[in-house]
Amino acid sequence: MGKKRISRSRKRDLEQPDEFITFWTKLFNFASENKVLLSGILGFFIVLIVVVSGSAYYLKTSEDRSFALLQYAINTYQTALGSNGPYKAYLEVDKEFQSILEKYPRRKGGKLARLIYANICYNADNYDKAIDLYLSSLADFQNEPYLKNIVLNSLGYAYKGKKDYQTAATFFEKVVAEANATLKDDALFHLGDLYAKMGYHDKSVEAFRKILSNHTDSMYIEIAKEKVKGYDL
Repeated sequence: MGKKRISRSRKRDLEQPDEFITFWTKLFNFASENKVLLSGILGFFIVLIVVVSGSAYYLKTSEDRSFALLQYAINTYQTALGSNGPYKAYLEVDKEFQSILEKYPRRKGGKLARLIYANICYNADNYDKAIDLYLSSLADFQNEPYLKNIVLNSLGYAYKGKKDYQTAATFFEKVVAEANATLKDDALFHLGDLYAKMGYHDKSVEAFRKILSNHTDSMYIEIAKEKVKGYDL
């Protein structure tokens, strides 16, 4: 597979605050082995439901109701998002997700609903609520490395959204420290940005250099080159 390249306009987009959508697009791209590329967070939600429908999440018939309610909540959110934007869409489905979490907190459908609802809260700039949900999801998926790293990265995004850069960095560092973690280049990219914001310029350029040396097919490769070049001038 050839290396990914991005245009100048795309590079500018990646550095904007709404970079979470890019993260979820990249995540699904990895999960589907680069066969399908989605353009937004909702596409990932819907496809994730389809994927888990054939997995262990559906082995117990008692899960069916929680997944049916989750699918309904996602459909409602998708409709509201298209016409009202992320904050009003979040308000539209708040009761539906709260109901799922109250009725099925330990079911697989309930756990997945918690993670998806955390993403919806993040997208609505409700970072504190997103963080609470992500922390619960971290416990839910502690023994599932792939989902655990998704949650760790998501916590980094949420704390970065709050401008709590030090705490955000600790979560991205946990992803980088995992031996076989996915999303390492994404975590390194944000660490480079966070370290720069905190004045740790040597650590910042080191993070970008790791993208260049260890993740040569990363979507962040061109940005990393520019960051390192600017540092070396």
